[in-house]
Amino acid sequence: MSALETTTARVVDWFTPKIAMARIAWLRTILYLFVILDMHAFVRDTRDKGEHPGLYQPLLLARLLDLPRPSVANTTVLYGVLIVACLVGATNYFPRIAGWIVAPAFTWWVLIGMSDGKVDHDHLALVIALWVLPTVGKASYGDQTRSEAAGWAIRCVQLCVIATYFLSAIAKLRSAGWALTWPRSAVLTWAIVRRPHPVGEWLLHYPWMLHVMQWVGITAEFLSPVILWLKGRWQLFGALFFLGFHAANTAILLIHFLPTVVCWLAFAPLERIVPWFQKRRSDGDARQAEDQAEEGREAQQQAGA
Repeated sequence: MSALETTTARVVDWFTPKIAMARIAWLRTILYLFVILDMHAFVRDTRDKGEHPGLYQPLLLARLLDLPRPSVANTTVLYGVLIVACLVGATNYFPRIAGWIVAPAFTWWVLIGMSDGKVDHDHLALVIALWVLPTVGKASYGDQTRSEAAGWAIRCVQLCVIATYFLSAIAKLRSAGWALTWPRSAVLTWAIVRRPHPVGEWLLHYPWMLHVMQWVGITAEFLSPVILWLKGRWQLFGALFFLGFHAANTAILLIHFLPTVVCWLAFAPLERIVPWFQKRRSDGDARQAEDQAEEGREAQQQAGA
């Protein structure tokens, strides 16, 4: 095998690692249920756009696909279709049918909801996850069959999770004329004043801490792709760092990134959940059997006495 063929094989193997189908099953259930939460808590004004179509300014993708303008009729139907399809998809029954309904429907829902000039980049990984999950067949929570198709879908979600941070850092550079002025600016101070909160207001007395946070934040975003190549505990530490990053944002600015946070589960070994419970149950049964045997021996000894 030539060097080129070897390199190509390694690249293909990296994009299609063999991952247990159980991780797909867990992700489907969690993400489809999260979509229902998202529709009511985060991108919740889509139906309002249908009632007030004058607020609608279609995004580029909506213009390219020539999607119809929102109306009471189509947003109501879209809402109903999404709820039913997400509930079916969350059960892991009819995964392809439900998945291929949810993916375009939720994409349209988001395109309408974000058509007023504010596009939340925290939905990138979630939307892509909904498009790749239907490419994998039926799976169950305890299915330990390792599949390249499952690995490809998981890798796509992981790449989009990391891209959320890395592209955010690129955007910060671009908006500053490709100069490192963002971490030296007072952007966090401005954000706290704009979104006053006790923790953030306390930090206003320590501006040096805000600058340190800005430098740590943009550095972490630039280095985020490293997590894709980390293994085991190191990858876990990287994931926990970014989860802590979001927890700090929520505490300081009341800004959450839950659609991205939930997609971090693509990095988690969810396939170990069922074996872990089975092992605990078997250990518990074994201990119970030992206790019963011990009680029986004690009863026999007392009877003999």
